[in-house]
Amino acid sequence: MTTDVKQGSAAVHEQLVQRLRTHRSGRIPKIIGPFTPLLLLVIWEVASRSGMLDARFFPPPTSIVGTFADLVMAGTLQSHVLATLSRVGVGLILGAVPGLVLGIALGAVPWLRALFGPVFASLLPIPKIAILPLLLLIFGLGEASKWVIVAIGVFFYVFYNTMGGVLQTQPIYFDVARSSGASRWRTWTTVALPAALPSIFTGLKLAVGGAFVIIAASEFLGSRTGIGYLIWSAWGTFSVAKMFVGIVTISLLGYLAGLLVARLERRLVPWSRQ
Repeated sequence: MTTDVKQGSAAVHEQLVQRLRTHRSGRIPKIIGPFTPLLLLVIWEVASRSGMLDARFFPPPTSIVGTFADLVMAGTLQSHVLATLSRVGVGLILGAVPGLVLGIALGAVPWLRALFGPVFASLLPIPKIAILPLLLLIFGLGEASKWVIVAIGVFFYVFYNTMGGVLQTQPIYFDVARSSGASRWRTWTTVALPAALPSIFTGLKLAVGGAFVIIAASEFLGSRTGIGYLIWSAWGTFSVAKMFVGIVTISLLGYLAGLLVARLERRLVPWSRQ
């Protein structure tokens, strides 16, 4: 009897020790993680200053920060940021709304999916930036061509994730709605849309990242403003520090926009496991 008690106590002790080790091993990365980018910047600074990295192509981060400050003081960076954000915002609305509506429609109605699904599947592989010259011919060098190219890219992210979310919904929910006499519109808004919301927000997060990629590429070719133009003009004058300012800025904008979508998801879709 005493032996069993001792063995049980030893087992409990071992479990507690194992849990403590797991807790500690999980806390260490969480504590160190936020400082990892800072460590990389320090390594970059030392390597560039010591000649291990070619400073012509990888200037020290302190030099990039100085260029960043100069652009902010001159108001140049803010104007480019506002131009890019306005194009991304309009493009997101123009692409996400039809992507949401058509995604729900094709996901909920089999014959629509059979009829139009192959059309969207054939358009998806086309690189969106490849049609920019055509859009420039149609809409000119103004803002409309930038809005449309972003909207096209956003549309496919939202459309396919929305349709996938609807298709993953258990059919019994649609059967219950129909047996209750719900109209098709009510079925879509009360069953299909809530069921697809986690997938919709996944598509929106992908769309936000994709929108900044597309707008940067489009600003390379057909714009005189925006972060993409800032990067491209810096390349033309071999202002590498200014190029890095543009790259870091658009990366930060995309990151913050993704955080905003994730916060909105937590508020609107509290049941999502993402």
